[in-house]
Amino acid sequence: MLTETDALITIDDLVRWGASRFAAAGLHYGHGTDNPRDEAHWLAAHALHLPFELAAAYGGCHVTASERDAVLALLRRRMEERRPAAYLAGVTRFAGLDFDVDDAVMIPRSPLAELIEQGFAPWTEPDAVRRVLDLCTGSGCLGIAVAAHLPQAIVDLADISPAALAVARRNIARHRLQAQVRALESDLFAGIGGDDDDGYDVIVSNPPYVGAAEMEALPPEYGHEPALALAAGETGLDLVLRILRDAPDYLADDGILVVEVGNSAEALAAAVPTVPFTWIDFERGGNGVLTLDRGALAAYHDQFAQAVAAL
Repeated sequence: MLTETDALITIDDLVRWGASRFAAAGLHYGHGTDNPRDEAHWLAAHALHLPFELAAAYGGCHVTASERDAVLALLRRRMEERRPAAYLAGVTRFAGLDFDVDDAVMIPRSPLAELIEQGFAPWTEPDAVRRVLDLCTGSGCLGIAVAAHLPQAIVDLADISPAALAVARRNIARHRLQAQVRALESDLFAGIGGDDDDGYDVIVSNPPYVGAAEMEALPPEYGHEPALALAAGETGLDLVLRILRDAPDYLADDGILVVEVGNSAEALAAAVPTVPFTWIDFERGGNGVLTLDRGALAAYHDQFAQAVAAL
């Protein structure tokens, strides 16, 4: 007896079927796509071993029975497990590059991609960036993207999680950047050396910044990501404030710090109300990213220290 899925004979049929079922299931998007059609398209392309772009070009082509089964299996897992598509595929794209991901790391989706593609301009001169630290690196996506877009820069990736660093090292190898990028196990700055160099020109970080109430309200898809990469205390500031307090010791004299704090931006402004943060605007969307130079960080060190003590 034929089933309803036996009538799905082209890639477009499968994508349409998946998008319809995803919408009916009320899935959450935001881990690489923002709508049910693109989510189904991404999974279909992966199951068929096609680049995302080619899957659209071949949309009218017929699939074999085994290909249909492979696509349907992924689409059904997405609905039944509420697991983000990037984890099902084991790969995602960020700043124009593909990255390995698994459930040891948060799925790359930061608006910082746009800033990295611009070489951190206008906040610093791209050609002058020689040393970069990606703090709380996870998959390594920020630092590896920096290395790809600024080939003159030497980049350190730092994370407290050995499992995350294993993924980051796979991504370093994937992009053949072993001569330019290294991965370091470190609890924020604790494992970062600073005595024998002039500091980093840029420290960039997408640290855990989700407060307790927001953690409770997250859709089920976020439950597949490591809590270590998301949760940051009651207000979401447990790590952010420590980074702001300690960063001057690791920055070059004219270095800058760039940190994503997401929805915790309001709590941060309340915790240190007189600090003149610069909040970066993005053409492709996204908010909650701040920058300060070393001088400003040092000038407001005492306020950051007091805020850390008050946590």
